[in-house]
Amino acid sequence: MEIQSLDLREQRCPMALLLAKRACALLGQGQQLALYVTDNGALKDIPRYLEGNGFVFERRRLHDATVFNVTKL
Repeated sequence: MEIQSLDLREQRCPMALLLAKRACALLGQGQQLALYVTDNGALKDIPRYLEGNGFVFERRRLHDATVFNVTKL
């Protein structure tokens, strides 16, 4: 299964959060998405959204960005 990705490194909150929500809403059960984020506000808001809306994720640091590997439950 191919993992989709969304580069939000140029986006600031609330736009980064809005785009992440839209992309996550399109995921089917078990599908994965990699979100690339740099904005401090988004780094706080995106995990909060994911935890409360049926997603599991792991966070890792990659060069200049934080990557959230998101899976829809």
